[in-house]
Amino acid sequence: MSKALTVLAFDYGEKRIGVAVGQNITGTANPLNPLNAKDGQPDWLKVENIIKEWLPNLIVVGLPLNMDATEQLLTKRATKFANRLNGRFSIKVEMMDERLSSVEAREQLFDEAGYQGLKKSSIDSQAAVLILESWFRENSV
Repeated sequence: MSKALTVLAFDYGEKRIGVAVGQNITGTANPLNPLNAKDGQPDWLKVENIIKEWLPNLIVVGLPLNMDATEQLLTKRATKFANRLNGRFSIKVEMMDERLSSVEAREQLFDEAGYQGLKKSSIDSQAAVLILESWFRENSV
């Protein structure tokens, strides 16, 4: 039997960062309120509050890549964000390929609630859910 792990996921963006929480036993995640960011910088006190509330064993950050797996402009910034999370909170951080997560999130939200489901804040955290659930599928911990 695996040990129960709580995992937070972040879908990094320069204006908004999607957030989700999940656990490995069910391999499922739920969206949390996204964080606003100024030029990629979140309010670190809000990040700290999320971490204090959920006490994650691990953090997963979406790694934005081009479709051909090459790096894009946001790749280095997302990696830097992940390194800062690790440095500030001393929690292990892993990167997860997030290609198409926002597209898939839009499709899911539209299917569930039509155009009303396509609020930007919903898309960001739903993308974080998809990133985390993909991570669970690839890492049976």
